[in-house]
Amino acid sequence: MPFRSPASSLSLERLRFPWGRRAAVLGSLAVVAAIIGLNLALHLVPGAGLGLSVAAAAVLLLFARASGLSWTQLGLGRAHLRSGALWGGAVVLLVGTAYLVAVLLPSTRTAFLDERYRFGVSEALLTAFIVIPLGTILLEEVAFRSVLWGMLSRHMGTWRVLLVSSSLFGLWHVFPSLSFASANQAFSDIVPTSGVATTVLAVVGTVLFTGLGGVVAGELRRHALGDELPRSPLRSRRVASGRLTAVPVCRPLAFREPVSSCSHRALGAPGP
Repeated sequence: MPFRSPASSLSLERLRFPWGRRAAVLGSLAVVAAIIGLNLALHLVPGAGLGLSVAAAAVLLLFARASGLSWTQLGLGRAHLRSGALWGGAVVLLVGTAYLVAVLLPSTRTAFLDERYRFGVSEALLTAFIVIPLGTILLEEVAFRSVLWGMLSRHMGTWRVLLVSSSLFGLWHVFPSLSFASANQAFSDIVPTSGVATTVLAVVGTVLFTGLGGVVAGELRRHALGDELPRSPLRSRRVASGRLTAVPVCRPLAFREPVSSCSHRALGAPGP
C-alpha cells in the first residue's frame, strides 16, 4: 500500500467534503427533513399535487447544486445520457412485456383493479403520461435517486447509501398504502377481512415491496454509469402500461366484468 502523508489525506478529505463532513451530514439531514415534509404536504394538504411536486424537485436540485454536488454526482451527467437511454429502453421493453402477460392472465388480472383509480380512457391517458410522470415520478427520482443519493455519498459508503435511500423510499409509501387493503381487489381476495391488522399487513407489505424497488433502482443507477435516466423510463413505462392495460380489463365487452367493479391501478402511482 503506497504511503499517504497526513497532508495528502487531509487534501483528499477536503476534496470529498468541500464544505466539511459535518456540513455534508447536515445537508443530508436537511434533504431527509424536506422529503418528510413533502410527503406530509402531498397527502394532508388539499390541492397539493402536480405543482408542488415539480417545484419541490427543482428546489431540491438547486439545493444540491448549491451544496457543491455536480450534475454527474446527481446522476444527471450529460456524458452518460446515451448509455442511460439504452439501459432505460431495455427495461421498458421488459416491463411492458410483463404487463402485457399479466393483464392477459386471469390469475393476475385482478391486480389491475383498484377503487382509487376508476378512470375513463382519456383520464387514464392523462394520468399515465402527464400527472404521474410529473407529479410523482419526477419528484421521487430527483429526491431519492438523485439528490439524496448524492448528498449521502459524501459521507457514506455505496452500500449504506443504497440501503438508506431504499429504506426511506419504502417509508415514503406509508400514507398511500393506508387505503390499499380496501381498495385493491387482488389484496382483498387474498385477505378478505378488514381491520387494523389487515391495514398493518398492507402497509408493511407495501413498504417492503417499494423498498426492494428502491434497491433495484439504486443498483440501476449505480451500474448504468451513474445516470438517473434508466430509472425514470422504467417507472414511466410501468405506470403508462398499468393505466393502458387496465382500460381493456375494465371494459365489459372485453372480459364481461361489471363496470362498477373496474378501476385502474398502476405500480409506481401515488399509491402502493
